[in-house]
Amino acid sequence: MYKLIKRFFDIIFSLIAIIILLPVFIPIVILLLLTGEHEVFFRQERVGYKNKIFRIWKFATMLKNSPNMGHGDVTVRRDPRITAVGRFLRQSKFNELPQVINILTGDMSFVGPRPLMKVGFDRYSDEMKSKVYNTQPGLTGIGSIVFRDEELIITQSSLPPHECYRDVILPYKGALEVWYQQHQSFYTDFMIMFLTAWYVVFPKSNLVYKVFSSLPKRSF
Repeated sequence: MYKLIKRFFDIIFSLIAIIILLPVFIPIVILLLLTGEHEVFFRQERVGYKNKIFRIWKFATMLKNSPNMGHGDVTVRRDPRITAVGRFLRQSKFNELPQVINILTGDMSFVGPRPLMKVGFDRYSDEMKSKVYNTQPGLTGIGSIVFRDEELIITQSSLPPHECYRDVILPYKGALEVWYQQHQSFYTDFMIMFLTAWYVVFPKSNLVYKVFSSLPKRSF
């Protein structure tokens, strides 16, 4: 019943969001057309529900050839592949807004684990691969909130970026998504949405650990 009701609200609110966000989308589209490589949308294959592949919608924030440049699917702080406008869109999370289209079509939900590229998903252990996408991937999720500083963690780590992501970030991110599956409820989803907005305004807050005191302990 929870899944059916959640899907119903995903359809309703994604339709409302598309209408409300049009005044935001239009100037962003114009700005992207006039800057960088003049690309507006970024379509990329991601791993979704039950590990099925789908194509995600985003505003373009990086150079078109970025997957074959630098650190590939791992992004560091002040990554030179990010365009000037793209940096603002990523910091504000506006680049994620076109994913309301994915929510409307059923590939995603408003709340769930963030959908990874296949190369990033393959870094999970076999056990975690069988668990992490047993729920619909989300526009936001507990992993997105806790790892809002992911790029900074990778940049400041003494490990090479890919090793830091694989050995430090990914195991904890997987544990967070398992925690979410064990605590799924409308309250949890509502608070994750609230916290997502909260951290846009207060990025250094620790409120998530007060709201969800049972989260797996973080050691870094």
